[in-house]
Amino acid sequence: MMNRLIVVSLLLMSALMPANADKLMDNVRRNLDAVPQVRDSYIRYGSQYAGQRWTSPSAQMFAEFKTNGNRTRYEAATFAKRRQLAALVMAEIAEDKGRFMGDIIDGLQSTLEETWWGIPAHYPTKMMRREDQNVDLFNAETAGLVAWTKRALKEKIDSFSPMMTKWIDDEIARRMLAPALATDYWWKKAGMNWNPWICSNWLACVMFCERDSVRRQQAIEQIDKAMQCFYNAYPDDGGCDEGPTYWDRAAASLFDCLYLRNDGNSRDFADAKLARMAAYSYATYIADGYCLSFADSHGNRMVQQPNVMYPFAVMIGDKTMARFAAYVAKEKAFMTNAAAIFHQSGNYPTLGRELVFLSMLDTFVNEEAAEPLLADTWLQRLQIMTARRNGVFLAMKGGHNDESHNHNDVGSFVVYDGGIPVLVDPGVGEYTSMTFSKRRYDIWTMQSAYHNLPQINGCDQQAGRKYASHDVEYRLGRLKMDLAKTYPDSAGINCWTRVVDIDKRGVVTLSDDYDLSRCSSPVRLMFIAAHEPRVKAGEIEIGTMKMKYDTTILDVAVEPLDGKFDPMLRQMWQDGLWRIVMSVKGNSKRGKVKITVARGTSPYRR
Repeated sequence: MMNRLIVVSLLLMSALMPANADKLMDNVRRNLDAVPQVRDSYIRYGSQYAGQRWTSPSAQMFAEFKTNGNRTRYEAATFAKRRQLAALVMAEIAEDKGRFMGDIIDGLQSTLEETWWGIPAHYPTKMMRREDQNVDLFNAETAGLVAWTKRALKEKIDSFSPMMTKWIDDEIARRMLAPALATDYWWKKAGMNWNPWICSNWLACVMFCERDSVRRQQAIEQIDKAMQCFYNAYPDDGGCDEGPTYWDRAAASLFDCLYLRNDGNSRDFADAKLARMAAYSYATYIADGYCLSFADSHGNRMVQQPNVMYPFAVMIGDKTMARFAAYVAKEKAFMTNAAAIFHQSGNYPTLGRELVFLSMLDTFVNEEAAEPLLADTWLQRLQIMTARRNGVFLAMKGGHNDESHNHNDVGSFVVYDGGIPVLVDPGVGEYTSMTFSKRRYDIWTMQSAYHNLPQINGCDQQAGRKYASHDVEYRLGRLKMDLAKTYPDSAGINCWTRVVDIDKRGVVTLSDDYDLSRCSSPVRLMFIAAHEPRVKAGEIEIGTMKMKYDTTILDVAVEPLDGKFDPMLRQMWQDGLWRIVMSVKGNSKRGKVKITVARGTSPYRR
């Protein structure tokens, strides 16, 4: 089916695009007028930026990535500037009186005068060079923001000066259209977020700013080919191996592309795999705003955004997803402060997504809000299981240690009591120069020793495709696998069979059965707790739940982890994290360990 999507009449689609965009803008303005509280929130949001100066981050700040490894200061500054522009554009669209156009014109000029639109982590040299317009995520994202601004406000920009419109087209051609078309970038063949994220912005630039019909056709053909590569590489189960945070820029960006180039025609979204890719947005949802965090997920609460979830749900006809989008919007008070959600949607707001979403506002405001509390999920390709029993949520992952944005975490699991985290994945901290270097696995959040996993003969899991789970068996509420090959040979593991299951009462049981060729140091089982553990003989209280263990087999120690936190981790885990270390007594090469996690004082409480 995806092949059929790609053979639509591209020239016809391109020729019709300006008229269709005008229709979209008419729908946006009509819907905003019909819901004045939503319209007014965008006006208030933009008003706070009215009259503010436009500044660009300095050369010294750009150089920090190369000099001290910091990338967040430059990103914060440049993202804030894009946020300022997006807020003013939305305010002008909502109010439609020209009041914000002076600030928008100045903002466009300041942006167009920047040397490069990307971030230092994606640039080869310490200083930006005008002649090097490498197409990275944020060169593309800024180009998309500017292109959508032109499309939404073209008449008003032209009324100031047609020279501004021409300048926009020329700069987007120089920075985005020309290098993207001429260069065989690696991301065009990638099965991860860079491909659709860049292509969705590239496509907007092609549609709104490319004046040459031949180049337009060539670019759309390249985008189609890149999207096909991404789609083909994506797991058949629809799972995003980069974690729920990156779904927003993986499958959701594929949707952005398909919506743009098929003019929002829902019949072109009747694809079973695409539907599974969409459903991942709620398949990994826990409860009370928490979502399953693994790999480089930069958050653990409400990472899903209704401005892409709802249009995606409408196009594929997924009622559960549509209701989830309405639930997220309700929890974030969309009707009284819609602009706050827009402000938080990504590194900086995605203007095109917001406009597509607002074109559907008339139906969205009547959508029923509901949490997608699925009983069971099994993503076979990624080997991710989730199960919900009596309000307790369990998830476990298998797979291998060379997935995109991978952490060494095969066989790890998490437990939540409803929306209360108990045993968790720590997530990831701020990106630095170390994050994607050869020293990536020196970072503690990437290591198996800081996931809910064993440490064997002093060895942790290793990174690489060969370090994978084996003999995986799934049934509802239960996942079994051999973890032996996720560790190096020096760990001396013949077999390590791990079984995690949950019964109808919500009791989680971990069973580890192992056979080692040697035992030079005690086997240690690690657990990451989201509440300070209170240890008693045979049980550990963690928030609302208790871990039961055999004191004749295991010794217990607890280590606080908040000393390892950076600002991002502190924001995620405001109450702190603790590592529980259970050490197996003796030096037997064979053993069995069983641990239960259950609510309250009794594992049998209903």
